[in-house]
Amino acid sequence: MNNDTLPCGDFSGFCRHVRPEVFKALSDPTRLAILARVAGADGPLTVSQASHCCGIHFSGVSRHLKALKEAGLLSVEKRGRDVAYRPNLGALAAGLRALADAIDACPARSGGGTGSPGGSGGRCCATEAGGKYGK
Repeated sequence: MNNDTLPCGDFSGFCRHVRPEVFKALSDPTRLAILARVAGADGPLTVSQASHCCGIHFSGVSRHLKALKEAGLLSVEKRGRDVAYRPNLGALAAGLRALADAIDACPARSGGGTGSPGGSGGRCCATEAGGKYGK
């Protein structure tokens, strides 16, 4: 059995699109508010424009935007000396769809499994990341 095809489904699509840093980026309520602000805007937002959502210092918003960008949830475009952020949610949606499909394929959903994909503990993602995220 290869590491991308586990007894309860194929997690390769999920592992390809959703990495642990995505979930880490989404786990912070302030980052979620900033992401919602950027995603709900009519166009790209600068740090200053994005900061209107949360009442935190400009530098804090900048750090949160950087984390969202590094997780692949935002893309950046230069505007002279300013940087504008645009949502990049297609990869997140694809990863979450792949996760839902993999979960639907698990025997554990119908009570027939252990609740862990083949006892792997996420082995496919750890293998693809060179063991960076553990087993």
